[in-house]
Amino acid sequence: MNIRLNNKSDISIHNSDDIYSVMQRILLREEKVDRGREHFWTISLDNAHKILNIELVSMGSFKATIVEPMEVFSVPLQKRAVKLVLVHNHPSGKLKPSEADKDVTDHLIQVGRIMNIPVLDHLIITENTYYSFANSGLLEQLSQSLKYVPAFIIKQRYEKAAQEEGIEQGRKAERREIARSLKLKGVDIETIVATTGLTKAIVNRLKID
Repeated sequence: MNIRLNNKSDISIHNSDDIYSVMQRILLREEKVDRGREHFWTISLDNAHKILNIELVSMGSFKATIVEPMEVFSVPLQKRAVKLVLVHNHPSGKLKPSEADKDVTDHLIQVGRIMNIPVLDHLIITENTYYSFANSGLLEQLSQSLKYVPAFIIKQRYEKAAQEEGIEQGRKAERREIARSLKLKGVDIETIVATTGLTKAIVNRLKID
């Protein structure tokens, strides 16, 4: 369900307070009986962080709502969003994210990476306040999870890391050869360190015979 706001095209999201300012208005606009049920929304953003669309993805019971990745990303893809914010309410008034909240966020972060629509934040809101996954550091923590990362992507990451490690080792070996050559020519240690970026200890250990 598309959520309409007056002058929506002029609204930009720069931090969690901006998100809550918009979503609190939407929540309070609901009938009291519906505010007692969990809602899950997405906010689609463009490159300038302007709101393209706010979508009510699902509405559940007083303590849970079902969230499917396909439904979450369907509208953002249609709107050509480049970034996404997740929002859901806790009718209980408690802001602490549940294990289910963390799991859903973990899953959607990884799907967002594949879709090239990164998840910027996930807010849990009540009528009076909110909890930000980004501000708390939980979003960054979940982004490191491998639970929902496809095996082929994990393989690609390891292969890339191994390749980068090999390149770096090659660069270090090259710097050592340059340092050894300079040392052989009698260049002073401080100059060699400044030229190669190697530590003084490494340069001192280099053999020139």
